[in-house]
Amino acid sequence: MASIKAFFNKDQSDTPGPRFGDKVSPEILAKLFPVRTFSEEIRQSFAEQNHVELISAGTTLFTIDSPADCAIYLISGIISFTDQNGRSYEIKADSAQAKFPICSGAKHTTTAVAQTDISILKVSLNIMSTCNRFQHRAIEIPENARDNRLLALFVDHYQNHELEVPSLPEVALKLRQAIEKDVNLEDAVKIIQLDPVISAKLIEVANCPLYLTVVPARNCLEAVNRIGLNATRNLVIALSIRQVFKSKVPQIKLRLERLWKQSLYLSTLCHVLAATSQQANPEDALLAGLICDIGAIPFLNFAANLPADFIIEDEIKRALSLVSGVVGATVLKEWQFADEFIDVALNSKNWYQNSTNELSLTDIVVLARLHGLIGKHGNGELPAITAIPAASKLKGMALSPENTLSILHDAKAKIHAALTIFSTRV
Repeated sequence: MASIKAFFNKDQSDTPGPRFGDKVSPEILAKLFPVRTFSEEIRQSFAEQNHVELISAGTTLFTIDSPADCAIYLISGIISFTDQNGRSYEIKADSAQAKFPICSGAKHTTTAVAQTDISILKVSLNIMSTCNRFQHRAIEIPENARDNRLLALFVDHYQNHELEVPSLPEVALKLRQAIEKDVNLEDAVKIIQLDPVISAKLIEVANCPLYLTVVPARNCLEAVNRIGLNATRNLVIALSIRQVFKSKVPQIKLRLERLWKQSLYLSTLCHVLAATSQQANPEDALLAGLICDIGAIPFLNFAANLPADFIIEDEIKRALSLVSGVVGATVLKEWQFADEFIDVALNSKNWYQNSTNELSLTDIVVLARLHGLIGKHGNGELPAITAIPAASKLKGMALSPENTLSILHDAKAKIHAALTIFSTRV
């Protein structure tokens, strides 16, 4: 890494630079967006398959309105660009702009000319669909939070695309990829059994009161057969995601432990509500409840790396309320979750969200979250559960402001049993 830093800090004339056909190093890829958001293993593979090209000074790389068949990164040298209004600007290889592709759409919007000898990396345009999918949302700092040092530092970190997103656990990633390729039941079980702890936990879940069963599942195959392949995928993600709720800083570790327990409770409420209403897949709902506050993790990990005087409880609490949703959406996009889960991260703290006519996963999490808060100390200013839009979408279920979701009260035993299984560290 030190040699790469030296490369970017030297003047172009002092640096031999890459040669034609050289493989691009993983260290350089780690600086490029969105490539740097990929796992280290994927970046290593990417480095093996992609090579640097050298372009002589004065060469026109592309012209305005010409079709594009690839995305291009500037690795060394300087390129000048002219837009449709005749305005010109330059991008240098050691600049912030060079972290992003110099072109990535289906058609070029500028004319680009090499000002010096340059080296570039061409990649498939398909990789940029990742960038479009992982759309970067701005975080606005309201006037009353301008004095929050922690928030200001984090927002700057986030806006510069430097957010460190935790990796989705390997067994969950492999299982999801396999299911997308129509894997059969037996092969899916083989993947799950690569992690014996997850496999054992899955059997426990299949036998817990959330699933009505007379004959208990005795092995992983019977558990997956009972639950179903897609439901198993979500449960495996839910079981393995515990691994990202961790920190070595005591104050941050304590907060992450509390967040995990809150997320577990919320997720089991969501499962029961979805199963009873029969308006959503219960395992989807369980996973939605578990990931709805996932955006807190990168923020808390960022805080953990700062000096101790920045870890102020009040500042953390105020900042989390502003960044959790947007950061959560970013994390879930990079984990390639479906849009309905991303909407959960963005809107599940908005009691009055109402983007669909039918009961959505976001509606279920909102109902479960409000139910969990009603009656707790310090949560007096809450709407009546019957007054929020999500409540009107429930079918065949009576609600009352006094009893909130009576069905969840009746399912206390189920919820407690599920919490006992999920709470145990994997």
